[in-house]
Amino acid sequence: METIVSESITARLITDKPIRKTPYQVKGVFMKQFPDEKIVPFLDGRLRSKYLYPRVQVKIINEQIYILGINEGVQSVISLLQNLKSFSFGDLLINIDNAEVEKNKDSVLLTDNFLRYKFITPWVALNAGGDSKYKRLEDNEKPLFLNKLLGQNLLFLSKELGLNISTKIFTKVEVESLEPEKVDENGWKSFKGEFKTNFILPSFIGFGNGITRGFGSIFSLNNINNLEFKDSKETSEDYVKEEIDAADATISYVTVDDAPIMSRRKKKKKFKTKKKTPYAKSNSRKTKYKEKNNSIKKETDSDDESRFNSEEYHKKQHDF
Repeated sequence: METIVSESITARLITDKPIRKTPYQVKGVFMKQFPDEKIVPFLDGRLRSKYLYPRVQVKIINEQIYILGINEGVQSVISLLQNLKSFSFGDLLINIDNAEVEKNKDSVLLTDNFLRYKFITPWVALNAGGDSKYKRLEDNEKPLFLNKLLGQNLLFLSKELGLNISTKIFTKVEVESLEPEKVDENGWKSFKGEFKTNFILPSFIGFGNGITRGFGSIFSLNNINNLEFKDSKETSEDYVKEEIDAADATISYVTVDDAPIMSRRKKKKKFKTKKKTPYAKSNSRKTKYKEKNNSIKKETDSDDESRFNSEEYHKKQHDF
């Protein structure tokens, strides 16, 4: 069994007022009021071409701020906590009374048994293309489709953290409803529920689309170095080793061959000399060409569900 040399830190900020803002608004305040902090490049997108999976994640759960740092992002979170006493949303001053912190070594680790997790924010599993494929499936095929998507999420994280996987990643997703909920204008669809997998994962880490928006955050139900979150109905249970029954028809697995392709190379632009054409004819051709290209691009973007973890996707998520 292979292991990942990884570390994580999770901090819950204890504030004097409830936080009724979005993760983007909180990150914007941090970047504006603490521009010299090490955490800023992890929040403003400067490192997105180097780290496709966000190394620092900000969540708002039960009107509280959670900050998660993974590997390269750990020290930046520690530095921010040391200097963060208060911050302001314009005329609303937020004082930090305390910060509850949990640090873990080997926070992402393959195991021989199933572990159980719950999505505490919607898991945006489907983009427009994935949703189209999902709709064409029979109800008995849909859970296996979601199993594979989650497995690809885990493969993506593993590759980003440098794990050379030779072991199968098993997943078993249990959603509250097979009918996904619409998220926003991107054509995203989400699910609520929980899952089991042969991975140890830190609570509050995110999977799927919209990680930087706080979607897809999980909570461990295995009582392993767990930071509880206040006012939550979720409580960690006693850790019980559950063997993986590969013969169970509701269980799926993925291998490294199923991982989405992640490329950081940019395509070179090709320039061609254009022939002069009458204006009316030229304008007509441009319109048709634009419509055709838009159609092709839309079809290409929506037909590949693995793009949710692409560099282009993460660039979009850092727009402010």
